[in-house]
Amino acid sequence: MALCPECEAIIDIGDELEEGQTLDCPECGVELEVVNTNPVELDSVVDEEEEEEAL
Repeated sequence: MALCPECEAIIDIGDELEEGQTLDCPECGVELEVVNTNPVELDSVVDEEEEEEAL
């Protein structure tokens, strides 16, 4: 299990997790990337277009 960094929902993840893998939070829908597998650490994926629009 891991926590969504955006909404802190508990995400049930499988054993076959790899660094760089992406998944969606079932609660808030944000796209997440696995940045570490032991312990499991997730980070939200920043779309370059969205980042440019925010500036």
